Amino acid sequence: MIRSLLLVATLVVSFAAQNSGAQDWATKMFDRVEYDFGSLARGAKSEHTFKIKNHFEEDIRIQSVQSSCGCTIPQISKEVLASGEEAELVTEFDTIKFKGPHSATITVTFAPPFSAEVRLQVRGYVRQDVVFEPGRIEFGQVPAADGASQAVAISYAGQDGWKIEDVRSASDNYEVELRELERAGSRVEYEMLVRLKETAPTGYLSDQLTLVTSDSERRYIPLMVEGRVVPAVDVEPKSLHLGVVRPGESVTKQLVVRGTTPFRILDVACEKPDDCFQFAANDKERKLHLIPVTFTASDTPGKIVETIQITTGSQIAADSGDQKALEVVAHVEVLED
Repeated sequence: MIRSLLLVATLVVSFAAQNSGAQDWATKMFDRVEYDFGSLARGAKSEHTFKIKNHFEEDIRIQSVQSSCGCTIPQISKEVLASGEEAELVTEFDTIKFKGPHSATITVTFAPPFSAEVRLQVRGYVRQDVVFEPGRIEFGQVPAADGASQAVAISYAGQDGWKIEDVRSASDNYEVELRELERAGSRVEYEMLVRLKETAPTGYLSDQLTLVTSDSERRYIPLMVEGRVVPAVDVEPKSLHLGVVRPGESVTKQLVVRGTTPFRILDVACEKPDDCFQFAANDKERKLHLIPVTFTASDTPGKIVETIQITTGSQIAADSGDQKALEVVAHVEVLED
């Protein structure tokens, strides 16, 4: 559902056509074959990602990706796709060098022995009367529960009386404050402050704000939002594979625990206590902790799956009971002697 982020302009709110010669099997690997960027402001950074998935048993190799127009720059994330693997084809529409309506054909060529071509169509209209600076909201890495904000300058030069009537998004993670700084005849200057809410969940941000204007012909203008909300404390890897050992043998691997602020490792233990697992950690307060995990195999063969619980926090948090618990699942197999 698309939500309106702007209720009153000066207040903070809560806010390709398929190539006929392409084989069907190759086309079916794409989530879509055409995309319309719509009406874009000059300077806006606009990208679309085509998803590609190998539904077949054989490996598929992408030989080349080419665009028919310099207005669109394609980049592929992976050239060889094993069965079940996915890749992304990111297409960036140039709004600096080009203006007006533009379209491009992105030709994706698959290499022998499974030769094929798929042609993707992209198009868009670059406006010269609306300029964004910067062209995209980029929050970067934001600690969870901290929130963030970034301002965008919006300039318009065109029809008298033009205005921004609303700002909408399909996400409720943002708030917007819009101020009209200057209006002189057909020229208007706005400052738009976009806030990432403190309640935004952890993970990558890839959203779009849509400015709704009074222009009846080209009413909607998109603005991309990107960033990443990171947990206050996190551990990698979350699945620890210790491999295969024989009775009496030991294996050691390391866990990395990172925080946005200094913290302590208060405890490391197995969910079901087992003398086969040993941990080494210190209680110093720092942003990065390395925890060696050592497993010593007993005489009992079989696969072992154990949950390792890591309790973190400051000493004040420990005294108050406000601690953060992380979990890692350890996998190891003990062979018969």
